[in-house]
Amino acid sequence: MIMKRIDWNALNEPTATLYEKGRSALSDSELLSIIAQIEVPLAQRIFADCNYQISELARMGASNLLKYEGMGIAKASAIISALELGRRRKMEPPVKKVIVHSSASVFHYFKPFLQDEVVEHFYILLMKRNNEIMRHIKISSGGTSGTVADPKLIFKHALDHLASSIILVHNHPSGNLKPSEQDRRLTTRLKEVGKFLEVPVLDHVIFTDIAYFSFADEGLI
Repeated sequence: MIMKRIDWNALNEPTATLYEKGRSALSDSELLSIIAQIEVPLAQRIFADCNYQISELARMGASNLLKYEGMGIAKASAIISALELGRRRKMEPPVKKVIVHSSASVFHYFKPFLQDEVVEHFYILLMKRNNEIMRHIKISSGGTSGTVADPKLIFKHALDHLASSIILVHNHPSGNLKPSEQDRRLTTRLKEVGKFLEVPVLDHVIFTDIAYFSFADEGLI
């Protein structure tokens, strides 16, 4: 195999650093400048407006990025696409078996799926008898303050996959951890149906970007 000769003088500083020292030697702003082919000062300004948080950058749409002088559609698309690739990498099915030991396990499992989401999503975890996760299934997506969870659909999935038990999970984009009255009624109803079908509901976890609420931990299920 013939290695292509690199013209180091033709490379900008971040790209040269990438080849000479590796990706870990680059700052977030330098990585962004390479992805979008923009100058480092512009990348630094974008990160400053995002409070230097990649999660905030992930929330920016094309319309917000295009407000910056020197940012075209192709460059904005490159940023959005790179962030989406990173997000999808986290969503790849786990190679190893995942055992749920606590509500914290559920919270960390769903971070790649629910972090930075601006609308509510309702998921179920289908569990084996030893609390190993069989799979997760999205039941519905809604608005910023609610979504619909159909008990018939939830338990159809559980029965179709011969799940021994299920865990309910949905997010609150507002960051409010307190379960609504609707959350409480739905949990009680699903618990009763699960008991009748011998597919117990082990927990209902409310997810926010920085913390979670567990019905099981609070003795509400």
